Amino acid sequence: MTVTSLLQLSDPQAAPLVVFKVGSSLLIGRDGVPRRAWLAALVGEIAQARARGQHVIVVSSGAIALGAARLNLPRGGRASLADAQAAAAVGQIALAGLWAELLAAEGLTAAQLLVTLEDLEDRRRYLNAAATIGRLLKAGAVPVINENDSVATAEIRFGDNDRLAARVAQAARADAVVLLSDIDGLYDRDPRDPAAQMLPLVEGVTEAIHAMATGGSGSGMGSGGMRSKLQAAEIAERAGIALAIINGTHERPFAHALAAGRGTLFLPKRNDTARKAWLGGRQRMRGTLVIDAGCATALKRGFSLLATGITAVEGSFKRGDPVAVSDGEGLVLAQGLAEYDAAEVTRLRGHRSEEHEALLGYAPRSAVVHRDHLVLL
Repeated sequence: MTVTSLLQLSDPQAAPLVVFKVGSSLLIGRDGVPRRAWLAALVGEIAQARARGQHVIVVSSGAIALGAARLNLPRGGRASLADAQAAAAVGQIALAGLWAELLAAEGLTAAQLLVTLEDLEDRRRYLNAAATIGRLLKAGAVPVINENDSVATAEIRFGDNDRLAARVAQAARADAVVLLSDIDGLYDRDPRDPAAQMLPLVEGVTEAIHAMATGGSGSGMGSGGMRSKLQAAEIAERAGIALAIINGTHERPFAHALAAGRGTLFLPKRNDTARKAWLGGRQRMRGTLVIDAGCATALKRGFSLLATGITAVEGSFKRGDPVAVSDGEGLVLAQGLAEYDAAEVTRLRGHRSEEHEALLGYAPRSAVVHRDHLVLL
């Protein structure tokens, strides 16, 4: 049984494991003080979900906002990387304490996990995180997860918790992700336009869907926006996970959205294997392989990526590194793990397999990117 409607998000048969993502602007007031009453009501909803047989994971922002208020830092702690890291170091203690206190009031045990982009990009660390989350859920705890902003830098960070929530859902093999936002859902244009219409159901994120999104956080406090939510939906949909955007500004927002039938639900369009879902959700590519039209057609038919269809090699990568695969117009078609380093692929590109041994001086591998390590986007 899978989630096909908002109401099924509360059904333990359709969604036995749900990830809730809570943004800074919902959890923290503009004065830097936690919105305790609102959060206590949400925790009550989490307790109700647990009581009806659902497991819950929370991905919670708010550490930087909390810490910035306590340290009196400008721009909510986002004036510089150093400010953000310092604010996060102070704020994470307060954030974890807040969740632990309110969950304990409902008889639930909170568990804190801080992760970086690298923790979920590296396969071994990803599996370790998945195992930890699984054990916590089995023990009855509620994992509360946030990006480790005190050590993350611009190059190795998610930058928003929408995509983090989707990656956590992949790792935990969740059934659904609920993004609590400051808007009802996805609109077909700027929601300030009187003619804007909300989309209740999206079956696959397309270029047309991306064109509807506007970036940036409306509150100025968070780091996400509708674009990041669509990217999260793409990560989720490849792993067979439904994702919903609902308005979190109401008291008891989950119950409010379900009762009103108000929100946008993104249906999963396929169910990749766990490894391919992880690979398709990776964000940092080490290079790009540009391919011709014939090669693109072959990939769509399930074939491996061969050197003869490669027209250009970009970036510096080693064997086993993740690479993007794009067409001549710059559209990224796939992601995969390279079987050769960049210099070797440059020598092989455009050449047929029977020529490779002479070019390399050793027996070649079967493909530049094998289909078992390739994910179409």
